[in-house]
Amino acid sequence: MHTILLCGGSGQRLWPLSGPVRSKMFLKLLPAPGGGTESMIERVCRQLENSSLSPSALFVAHEDQTSLVRRYTGNRYEVLGEPHKRGTFTAAALAAVYLYASRKAKPEDTICVAPADMYADDGFFQCFHQFTDILSASQAELVLLGTRPAHPSDQYGYILPEKPGGNTAYSPVLSFEEKPDSSKAGELIRSGALWNCGVFAFRLGFMLSHLEQMGLPAEPAAFTALYPGFPVRSFDKEIAERTRKAAVLRHEGEWRDLGSWDTLTARLQQTVTGPGGIWGNSGNTHIVNDLKLPMIVIGVPDIVAVGSPDGILIAGKQEANAIKDIVHPPSAEAGYGETAWGHYMVLDRTGNEGEVVLTVKLFLLPGHEMPEMPCLHSGKHWVILSGHGEVVLNGLAQAARSGDSFTVNGGDLHGIRAFAAMELLEIRRDDRTEEVAVYSS
Repeated sequence: MHTILLCGGSGQRLWPLSGPVRSKMFLKLLPAPGGGTESMIERVCRQLENSSLSPSALFVAHEDQTSLVRRYTGNRYEVLGEPHKRGTFTAAALAAVYLYASRKAKPEDTICVAPADMYADDGFFQCFHQFTDILSASQAELVLLGTRPAHPSDQYGYILPEKPGGNTAYSPVLSFEEKPDSSKAGELIRSGALWNCGVFAFRLGFMLSHLEQMGLPAEPAAFTALYPGFPVRSFDKEIAERTRKAAVLRHEGEWRDLGSWDTLTARLQQTVTGPGGIWGNSGNTHIVNDLKLPMIVIGVPDIVAVGSPDGILIAGKQEANAIKDIVHPPSAEAGYGETAWGHYMVLDRTGNEGEVVLTVKLFLLPGHEMPEMPCLHSGKHWVILSGHGEVVLNGLAQAARSGDSFTVNGGDLHGIRAFAAMELLEIRRDDRTEEVAVYSS
């Protein structure tokens, strides 16, 4: 079996901590087994390894985030880049044709598609090992993973199975319902419906046949070349709801989509993350603060208070999802971003008479580097705040320690290597009225 992990999402529901530059799966907030915290993607990688699924795992991410995925997964997995975000079906199809063309998978092999940012117990991943047998025994084209609903939610899809019978671990699927209102969700639950966990298993040949019917190529380069013209297609709509014969495997343990502040804060170890405190009648309130300034909540229950360089959110937990309908700043103006070499924080933007001056604080991980590249701005100035490494300027390497400064002119080739963890200030000037993105991932 081959496991495809999809790293998608726009990062809207967990704003301001997540966004187009930093997806929710990279947020290091969840309690880790040995103490400290871990991100969703780190948790999933650990569970893949514990379930003996690591050797077959392939991650799919937008090409701007492939290096970031490699960093968070410890370079232990293959990562496939998408040129554009075109939905879960398109991402799964790209991975399928890649596995087929590279001869890593045969048409009769089982393919499992799952989100990379799910939250579940270890038993959830053990269920994956049953997919091949269920596909054979049920003669289904598609096997899904479902779990018992905790409440009538309008945030999840539902799978309505036939009444279970006999000794089989699976049930044939009668129908699907995508994010019904709470009233309809209650009716579905009373009828025995399951939450759709977004995990799908099928034979590779099934996907190849579907692509052939759509007139799409089964060769990665040709398929990728068509990406700009693809509409956004979800796997549920394109495959699951059109499949003639599907089966569902019930997972009885824990599963949650931590895609809202309400569900995410319920999994945190403490009510206050970062500088700040909660006092008075403030039951079920959480602070998640990525800023250095303290955030104080007094006498306000059932809210989430979130601070980051991209903004501040104060919202009732049940209403916080409305943030996805609010227009956010474009990613080029993000105040925080993660990269393959570390992360950065925008401290100040000043614009006058067509010139933009940007002040950024950069944090480089030990043993990482910003590769040499031409300066795309009018110029920039680096001041090393802490740590040590070397700056490479037009091919000449120079030692870089706390207190050192370097001037980079427009067009200069420049890069930096961190021998130990480094912090530096970058002050860049740009004559263009439209500045480029702060840093790519």
